[in-house]
Amino acid sequence: MFNHLEMASPDKILSLMGLFRDDPRPEKIDLGIGVYRDLSGHTPILACVREAEQRLLAQQDTKTYVSPVGDERFTQALTSLVFGDHEKLERMSGLQTPGGAGALRLLAGLLAQARPGGRIWVPDPTWTHHHAVFADAGLDVRVYPYLNGVTHAVDVEAMLDTLLRVQPGDVVLLHGCCHNPSGADPTPEQWRAIVDVIVQRGLFPFVDLAYQGFGEGLEQDAAATRLIARQVPEMVIAYSCSKNFGIYRERTGGAFVLGETASKAAAAKSQLAVLARLAYSMPPDHGASVVRIILEDEPLSIAWRVELATMRDKIQKARLTLADAFRKRTGGDRYGFLARHKGMFSLLGTTADDAVRLREDHAVYVVGDGRINLAGLQLGSVDRFVGAVLSQTRQ
Repeated sequence: MFNHLEMASPDKILSLMGLFRDDPRPEKIDLGIGVYRDLSGHTPILACVREAEQRLLAQQDTKTYVSPVGDERFTQALTSLVFGDHEKLERMSGLQTPGGAGALRLLAGLLAQARPGGRIWVPDPTWTHHHAVFADAGLDVRVYPYLNGVTHAVDVEAMLDTLLRVQPGDVVLLHGCCHNPSGADPTPEQWRAIVDVIVQRGLFPFVDLAYQGFGEGLEQDAAATRLIARQVPEMVIAYSCSKNFGIYRERTGGAFVLGETASKAAAAKSQLAVLARLAYSMPPDHGASVVRIILEDEPLSIAWRVELATMRDKIQKARLTLADAFRKRTGGDRYGFLARHKGMFSLLGTTADDAVRLREDHAVYVVGDGRINLAGLQLGSVDRFVGAVLSQTRQ
């Protein structure tokens, strides 16, 4: 049966976890895997999550199955978090998924079912898993220009020029905030221009919203998604709770559909439920229940927002500190973009060979495409990291 199977290529990001774990050097620095670390280098359980788990343990009286759509109250609470209570949600439906990745795969399957062999345009660069997930669903994956490699800003002119030539009905993947891997987001004015082209060309928006609250704040980070929803007849959104609630291993997310009518959104949800049943039957309950308890309880929700702000502030301080350290060592502002970007990630501009040398010679772990996780950078390691980068890249 398995005689002709070959060893699968390792995931470039996940493989770094094992290499870092087995590295005996005490000074090692891990900027690969995308998790938040506090000032002590630990990925903590938020206090609000601890409290919600205690309440859940005290209240829960069964471990019976949930349905393929998961916790409906969780989905409603998440919908309000993304779109705000003031938004009109009659045409919106959704269901709970195993993380943001589960939402991406379910929605990709739904789009492939609605338009077999349909095209989806993803930004260059994007999270590498996007390509694999969409191709696995049977979609024709294309790329559009996104990042200017010289300015490290969104190349909105090139992006719009390509989207103006995309065929009506094609799907366009958009990062709602905190672009992964670049950290470069469009300005509000650029977002309006992007949405205008989407409407003009009749394109179908697919928003990946994995870092709400890690950029500028919950409301600000949802602004682009809300803008799109107000302007288009249909769209889908994949949402992850891993980062902003710190519940990575609980695999908690949501898939949302905006339909032309409420009945069409409900039909799409019913098809998503079928796909969920085929793929994994039922989503895990624990993380969704924790998030629901937090969002439905005002004091606990306020406490979560405070903890989220602490994480966001730590990331921003790491960005400013790193950019300033590069500025002092180089006498220029080549790395000034690090301070301007948002969220966990930025592209440092290193090559795959640079990444190998940084790992082998300096115990510094970065992804081969140069992506670094600012949320994992410890301020005490900044000078050593900067020195390692400059010594290896000769920049």
